[in-house]
Amino acid sequence: MSLAGGEAPTRDCPLCPRLAVFRGAQRVAYPSWHNAPVPSFGAIDARLLIVGLAPGLKGANRTGRPFTGDYAGLLLYGTLKKFGFARGNYAERADDGLQLVDCRITNAVRCVPPENKPEPAEVKSCAKFLATEIAAMPRLTTILSLGLLSHNATLTVLGQKKSAYPFRHGAVHELVGAPALADSYHCSRYNTNTGRLTAAMFETVFAGLHARLGQA
Repeated sequence: MSLAGGEAPTRDCPLCPRLAVFRGAQRVAYPSWHNAPVPSFGAIDARLLIVGLAPGLKGANRTGRPFTGDYAGLLLYGTLKKFGFARGNYAERADDGLQLVDCRITNAVRCVPPENKPEPAEVKSCAKFLATEIAAMPRLTTILSLGLLSHNATLTVLGQKKSAYPFRHGAVHELVGAPALADSYHCSRYNTNTGRLTAAMFETVFAGLHARLGQA
């Protein structure tokens, strides 16, 4: 499958055997769900790329669009709309007509993992798709990582030393020869329920991105 001259995972991508088995089991249990690698959402010429962890079982794995159909999507898309990075109505389904503005969303791992926990080998196997995603975006200036895993995965594909840019919520790392990397805790229900991430904390991150990118 092509992506601006590169590649994206096929529906039956075999690179991660554990994920392929789990994906197959979900197809049997829920045949009407997407149950495949989840494609990115948003225009390829966007200046902002948001990198999440992996599709949620009953969210993106069900609907086929990143962060769509679960709590994380409610917080993410509501915040994107508030700061001008999205428009339209978010109705928790891929055909709701929601549009992203100067923003694209992808995941470090494209297939749903058991218990939402991809293994290091799976992150490594999927890295080439993240690398292709980044290389295909001609106007990309800023990447927002949602969580430590996506932060480290992004640094790896950009050829940067992880020790030089430690993950810290609210940080913006000015990388050498690469887009800037901003950090936020993941917008999962677990993080918000435990107080690690509040809506106000999340909005502060996007307020900074809004100012950085000069959104009207």
